[in-house]
Amino acid sequence: MTTYRDRAEAGQRLADHLTELTGRPDAIVLGLVRGGVEVARVIAERLGVPMDVLVVRKLGVPYAPEVAYGALGPGGVQVLNAMVADRLSDADKTQVRQREQAELDRRESLYRAGRPPLDLTGRAAVIVDDGLATGATARAAVQVARHLGAARVIVAVPVGSREAYEMLAAEADQVVILETPPDFMAVGAYYEDFHEVSDNEVTETLKATA
Repeated sequence: MTTYRDRAEAGQRLADHLTELTGRPDAIVLGLVRGGVEVARVIAERLGVPMDVLVVRKLGVPYAPEVAYGALGPGGVQVLNAMVADRLSDADKTQVRQREQAELDRRESLYRAGRPPLDLTGRAAVIVDDGLATGATARAAVQVARHLGAARVIVAVPVGSREAYEMLAAEADQVVILETPPDFMAVGAYYEDFHEVSDNEVTETLKATA
């Protein structure tokens, strides 16, 4: 079983598999908040390209939150899976959307801190997380990135389930995943240090990379 010392080491290993993006003016590395931000920081530094965060909120079915019926992204982006969403009442969808929109707005306000809105028009967007369990959030992030204008979307993660990889391979232009253990456990099982990332850590990382 591969074990990463921490998210920074995971980012270093991932960067070795993304060298074709080194110095590309159209490339941008996007950390999924909050766990993907430190991984993304290291990749961006190694490749010499800009880094930002992508705030995505999964819209989960009320009685099965792990099942997504859609997602919200910055700038009013909303992506819906009609096959699931059409089975829910308007009241249920409204309740979930309002809750997730409030959290998205809070995080956007905190993390952007006056910086311009995220614009991916014509960019090669590398979406980075610290691992994939179900892959639902990363899938939502791919869809949001396309709605924000990305010309190419790459997902890069250190470890994840085979099911998540296959789902994302059908959505993204490229998926870079270093390990897909056959007996995949929780993402944290593959890290020595998998502490919960705080809002403060994210904002400090963004200040340092601005």
